[in-house]
Amino acid sequence: MNRIELIENIFRKKSVLCVGLDSDPGKIPGHLWLEEDPVFAFNKAIIDATKDSAVAYKLNTAFYEAQGVKGWISMQRTLEYIPGDIFTIADAKRGDIGNTSEQYARTFFHTYPFDSVTVAPYMGADSVQPFLQFQDKWAIVLGLTSNAGSADFQLQQCGEELLYEKVLKTVASWGTPDNIMFVIGATRKEQLNEVRQLLPDHFFLVPGVGAQGGDVDTVCSNAFTKDAGLLINVSRGIIFADSSGSFAERAHEEARKYQKEMKMFF
Repeated sequence: MNRIELIENIFRKKSVLCVGLDSDPGKIPGHLWLEEDPVFAFNKAIIDATKDSAVAYKLNTAFYEAQGVKGWISMQRTLEYIPGDIFTIADAKRGDIGNTSEQYARTFFHTYPFDSVTVAPYMGADSVQPFLQFQDKWAIVLGLTSNAGSADFQLQQCGEELLYEKVLKTVASWGTPDNIMFVIGATRKEQLNEVRQLLPDHFFLVPGVGAQGGDVDTVCSNAFTKDAGLLINVSRGIIFADSSGSFAERAHEEARKYQKEMKMFF
């Protein structure tokens, strides 16, 4: 999906909601274990319940890879079921030497045709550039994350700037706002506006809203642009809002609630 198509869908739905399908088998409702593929049955119900509010779905590949072959099958079936006008993210956090990254890029852009994949930039340009060679595909590069350990490296001084600021500026020079997004954690409230000033045209994938303490108003007030420029991810707060047989109805309600908050910024 190219940038124009993504923006058109965002403005059509007046939403920047990304639903995270972090579908932990240990948390899905028990009655789904009667299904042949319980994880896919869960994802299918969540997608049906939220697709009118969501502009993106993010599949955290760890929850699928941990299940072995059957997990990869669930992931593939889920990807195929997502409507074609909704942006798809493989949250795989890959990044290795060039020829290995080439294979990772082929995995998530060809074998499993996601629109984007999350990438770790620690190994430098040759680990990221293979992901930028595919037309209408995106590398979503880790920039400023919201986990406690981010302070170990990202917030350390690097000359006259913090390390994450150097990473953002350097990585941005490897591609364009048409093929690079950045992960910017929502719980970093004091930095959201600063990062937006640093990168006025790039899309941000923003985790941390909901269960992790971030909120839509703070993110949009500090980082929303004329093109929206955001994909705000909510995972647990939507998909695990209810563990009963009514889980899909509750997911629908939660997704609508977030979409209504986002609508105020259009």
